[in-house]
Amino acid sequence: MSTFFENTTKRTTVPFRYDVVGSFLRPQVIKDAREKFTAGEITQVELSQIEDEQIKKLVVKQKEVGLKAVTDGEFRRSYWHLDFFWGFDGVDHVILDHGYFFNGEETRADSARLSGKINFTNHPFLNHYSFLQQVVGSDAIARQTIPAPAQFFAELVRGENEKEIAKFYSEREDLYKDISAAYRKAILAFYELGCRNIQLDDCTWGMLCDQNFWSTMAGEGYDVKELQNLYLRLNNDAIADLPEDLIVTTHVCRGNYHSTWATSGGYDPVAQTLLGRENVSAYYLEYDTDRAGDFSPLKHVSGDKLVVLGLISSKTGELEDKSKIIARVKEAAQYIPTDRLCLSPQCGFASTEEGNILTEEQQWNKLAFIKEIAEELWG
Repeated sequence: MSTFFENTTKRTTVPFRYDVVGSFLRPQVIKDAREKFTAGEITQVELSQIEDEQIKKLVVKQKEVGLKAVTDGEFRRSYWHLDFFWGFDGVDHVILDHGYFFNGEETRADSARLSGKINFTNHPFLNHYSFLQQVVGSDAIARQTIPAPAQFFAELVRGENEKEIAKFYSEREDLYKDISAAYRKAILAFYELGCRNIQLDDCTWGMLCDQNFWSTMAGEGYDVKELQNLYLRLNNDAIADLPEDLIVTTHVCRGNYHSTWATSGGYDPVAQTLLGRENVSAYYLEYDTDRAGDFSPLKHVSGDKLVVLGLISSKTGELEDKSKIIARVKEAAQYIPTDRLCLSPQCGFASTEEGNILTEEQQWNKLAFIKEIAEELWG
């Protein structure tokens, strides 16, 4: 097969030339079951059985479309991030006065707030991963997606949550250490179950790319560089000295809720810190619209780290123009070698259980389209 990019190696581990971020549209049967569970009409066991069956079907579909790293679609979660936070010791599920503000929409108002010292002793996601790994088998990688430590901190200081911190931490330094330590314990627990690919989903960097966030969310005395260094420290401390065969990647976007977005701005303000100093193996980066800026920040990607270009939108069912996508990959290749580039959607298809506005058929067509382009580019 002739390809656009010659002298590139075949990828045999994460990330793959055509890849996926993680979440998938929830089947209606899961949505119905969750409503019945909330209403007390079915038990947790019955809900889990329904989720199990749908995850089995999802894994089959992912393999059929050619994915080599698969997830459980986040089918057991309501949110991409909050469900994980609620599993830590010392964290409560609370309802705030308002949700997250997206472009033209407001989410539900759930949040995570401290109720004690942060620790990791057990977590429902461990059983979820064990089930996924068993279903996936040996012919694909069972990927575990979790929100990044920086995202956890951002939630703990969100709005009225922040005033609770002083009840349990007289020094912020102790809070930072506990966040990273709890995450490291969690990651190692997944590793002990056989996990070899952890993905840290992280919107904090996308927020820092947006000047409106700086002025309206951070308040007086806000220092963007100081916050970048804190986010970097939280993430890097959590993934320090992990087993060599555990691949840790990160996904960065600007919000993904019901086909809307939260922030805008290119990667320039955070590129040197995020792309140059975060100790991950690869970056899954949103690049499906002009809101993410140009590719020039990719020149800051350090070492031999890879970049998965999120050029295909998960927010709409319409397929992109293939020639334009190929042209954009070539453009990115001006800043980073083609052998260190891959292709994916810019985010998951359902970062929350509401999901984006497209059909399941369109969702699978998007992934088949990504595979088609990747094979044309890299073979």
